[in-house]
Amino acid sequence: MAENTPTTENSQDNDNKNARKRPGKKPLIILGIVVIIMVIVASVWWFLTRNEETTDDAFTDGDVVTIAPKAAGYVTELRVKDNQRVKKGDLLVTIDARDATAQRDQAQAQLGLATAQLHQAQAQLAISKVQYPAQRDEARSQVLKAEADLANAQAGYRRQRGVDPRATTQQNIDTANAQLRSAQAQLASAKAQLEVADQVQLQIRQQETNVEARERQVDQAKAQLENAELNLSYTEVRAPFDGYVTKRNVQPGTLVQAGTALFSLVSPNIWVVANFKESQLERMRPGNKVSVKIDAYPDMELEGHIDSIQQGSGSRFSAFPSENATGNFVKIVQRVPVKIVIDKGLDSSKPLPLGLSVEPKVTLE
Repeated sequence: MAENTPTTENSQDNDNKNARKRPGKKPLIILGIVVIIMVIVASVWWFLTRNEETTDDAFTDGDVVTIAPKAAGYVTELRVKDNQRVKKGDLLVTIDARDATAQRDQAQAQLGLATAQLHQAQAQLAISKVQYPAQRDEARSQVLKAEADLANAQAGYRRQRGVDPRATTQQNIDTANAQLRSAQAQLASAKAQLEVADQVQLQIRQQETNVEARERQVDQAKAQLENAELNLSYTEVRAPFDGYVTKRNVQPGTLVQAGTALFSLVSPNIWVVANFKESQLERMRPGNKVSVKIDAYPDMELEGHIDSIQQGSGSRFSAFPSENATGNFVKIVQRVPVKIVIDKGLDSSKPLPLGLSVEPKVTLE
């Protein structure tokens, strides 16, 4: 019996070791529960996000206008500072206007002279409508008088030629002959003057043409004055719309030329440009609701909608578009810009600069 005791103890030790090595059911149950939870979470996440598309390749964008003058000269007044908010029509910059003012004054003087000449021509036309008919009537009366003088001269000439030569003298005959010729000449002259005086309508039309020419000169002078006033207005640079002044590079006293960039004006009307992958566009349509998160303002959430989808990828409209038909082709997933208009959520105390990183989330229908 004593010899069998060690054997029994060794058997018990081996049973204890095997019991420790054999895995229990508890870890398998925990692992199964974890797997089930992960599957459920994944299913719920897929179910909740299956109608959503998002991207981190998005930024704020807006209207930007470069403010440049149309007149050259020295800047005499600068009324804006960097990043200042301005309203439409606000005076931003004033350029030396002395040259433009002198041209405007000269144009006003030319208009006054042209107007005076027009009034003179109109008065002359009014006079001609009375004067030329009167001259015609006077010419007709002169013809009648010349005819009467000619008839009297002819009668006197016949008397001198019909009497006995002893009852007259050669001097009387010569005088009668001279009077006849003078009367004939006066009649011819009167008829010629009547032909000229009879052209009353042509003479009046000539004066009317002169009035029309003066009117065109007045129109030309008015156009020159309007152009001079327009050039004078160019010496004042005003804001074309509400916005913020950015990238100012002008100071008082700077000599600027027409077209010189003074600064940029950024409109407060901001939208989002999101570059979605081409594989995300299948169900995306204009009008889809969008929620936007801004990296600069984590607490600000914006709501908007898709306004439009660009008809071409970003690489297609780049400065050097790819030529897939040349060289070795490697397929790259393209991105297409999508314009998102913000409907609500903007805070006037927190203006959005252009180019801020945002993360839009589009709800697909």
